[in-house]
Amino acid sequence: MVPMLLNLFLILLLKGTLGDQISATGVINLAHRQSKWTPLMHISANLSEVKSIRSYFQFRTLDPEGAIFYGDTKDGQDWFVLSLRDGIPEMQIGKADILVSVKGGRKLNDGSWYLFDIMAFIDCFVLGQLELRSEGKFVVLEVNNEVELVVGLHSKLAEEELTGKIRLALGGMLVDKHKLFHPFEPEMDACIRAGHWLNLSRPWDTDKTWEPQACFSNIKKGSYFPGSGTAMFNTSDLPGLQKNEAGITIKIFGSWTGILLSLQSTGFLYVLGENDGGKDVKKVPETLTFTILKTALMVNNKPKLESDSQDFLSMWKNGMLLTFGGKPEDSEGEKGTQYLRGCLEKITVQGQVIDLDRALYKHSAVSSHSCPTEAMNELTS
Repeated sequence: MVPMLLNLFLILLLKGTLGDQISATGVINLAHRQSKWTPLMHISANLSEVKSIRSYFQFRTLDPEGAIFYGDTKDGQDWFVLSLRDGIPEMQIGKADILVSVKGGRKLNDGSWYLFDIMAFIDCFVLGQLELRSEGKFVVLEVNNEVELVVGLHSKLAEEELTGKIRLALGGMLVDKHKLFHPFEPEMDACIRAGHWLNLSRPWDTDKTWEPQACFSNIKKGSYFPGSGTAMFNTSDLPGLQKNEAGITIKIFGSWTGILLSLQSTGFLYVLGENDGGKDVKKVPETLTFTILKTALMVNNKPKLESDSQDFLSMWKNGMLLTFGGKPEDSEGEKGTQYLRGCLEKITVQGQVIDLDRALYKHSAVSSHSCPTEAMNELTS
């Protein structure tokens, strides 16, 4: 059930113009899009056009959760989505009166390239040799030629013979997310390459606002800021002050230059990294601790701002804008030295790891779960 997913990428490269195409062996970056659930690319075709039942591509990610591949028939009445959850493949199927959600197999978000092999509509998906295929009324998931998951599916209301159109999509869904049996976070920081897509050869449609990004040759875990764009959170959505705690602690490990973070509320703005004479710019891997107390802001246990007229902890609880990589008003700004450039390998708030995919806003240039090792070598040299 998987046509030429890569031909879609041609539209990214063309930024919305149809007609040009990209090689089926090209590279697609699933990340860096503005809309969470809208697929990066999609195509529809008459089922009578589908002559080959096999498609395959290579897949790589460090992201534990996100949408990979979607397909449906009958205008979305029957649908299928393959995703990762906790790094483990998960299948969800909606067919007639049935909703099925099954998760199983090994973790696949280790940064290695895996081969996905797909046969027929719900038929075959492979990661590494991960194979998902339809055998009568069962869907079978294989990893490296070993059966990992078997799903039985039967409905008296289901039609035995399919007619009409098939729709396929990459990195999102074409039906409402509320149809899911088990909701998940759809954004996927991953790359696909070396694809072969059924027998379909025409371009796919894509989100014309999406800006194509290259896939890094070598990656490591972390959130990458290329020198443009920010990730913004409302602090009321983040961990708060617990009993017997004196303040809010944000810990960041990584290598960077430029603005690390900013805090903004009505009539208040604090920027860390811009107004400190370069003292807080870290070009070598290091942990920075930013602590918010009732009347003070601390960096590595040293006061940076003290105020008797402001209660920073109440401001945090009621909701401030916490922006990584720049200032809130610069979220759509152009590339410049004030923006953070580097890899934040780990961000925690009150000891809890922060996932940029959960941000209130994240610029499309920011990678949530992978950093290029080449760029980091340049930064620290």
